[in-house]
Amino acid sequence: MERPAAAPYDPAEHDPAEHAPAGTRLTITSPEQMRELGRRLAKLLRAGDLVMLSGELGAGKTTLTRGLGEGLGVRGAVTSPTFVIARVHPSLGDGPPLVHVDAYRLGGGLDEMEDLDLDVSLSDSVIVVEWGEGKVEELTEDRLQLVIHRAVGDTTDEVRHVTLTGLGERWAEAGLETLTA
Repeated sequence: MERPAAAPYDPAEHDPAEHAPAGTRLTITSPEQMRELGRRLAKLLRAGDLVMLSGELGAGKTTLTRGLGEGLGVRGAVTSPTFVIARVHPSLGDGPPLVHVDAYRLGGGLDEMEDLDLDVSLSDSVIVVEWGEGKVEELTEDRLQLVIHRAVGDTTDEVRHVTLTGLGERWAEAGLETLTA
């Protein structure tokens, strides 16, 4: 898939501390490819990263997160945290733990994340939040947003279109384009 063209940088329009979003688009044709995308993406992640996932029910958010867990080498089966809101998966090695959050029922913000009483420091973990738009952006200016589009309605279509957008300095040169290789 081709990478979207970046708009030319105009210092009059941008604060010097801001960076144009980095991004890429992918077409995924099976659950295994979605899981593999998660494994490849895990190689780019580090402690303190916030990954926000959005998409319709059944789009593949949890499948992608399973791949992230495999790639990060964390303990425990990655399953949907819908009913518990958040799950912490400690690292089996020296990598960061994975915090998997379903923010569908959360009002939003850092206060509610802290109220979850997670046994990890958010800055020491990779945080993946499903349904986090408008709720967890204040956790950090640097975040990776993944939007997964799929056909809706009565269909067996497995095709997903994934748009990855890296926001902030952290993602400016993170190499998201390598995920298309």
